[in-house]
Amino acid sequence: MIHVIVSYTVHPEFVSENKANIQKFLDDFQKLDPETFEYKVYLKEDGITFLHYSNYINEEVQHEVLNIPSFKEFQRLRDESGLNGSHKVEILQSI
Repeated sequence: MIHVIVSYTVHPEFVSENKANIQKFLDDFQKLDPETFEYKVYLKEDGITFLHYSNYINEEVQHEVLNIPSFKEFQRLRDESGLNGSHKVEILQSI
């Protein structure tokens, strides 16, 4: 299994748009096999920091999921919104 946490902070005026963009790719993820991956998104208490938590059965599934067009569009719009270096990707190991 591959376990990943991604966090980033957006400008307050981009929060609503980011939530809408997230919902688009989550809707598309519903069409994929739920036995092969898990993807959850959280908004932290500060109201501007998002946390994406994902698990993939293998690299092939991870590649498939992360290349869904709506997910790639979400990433582009998020990055263009100005993250001020807050984007962080962490690979987790099971214990």
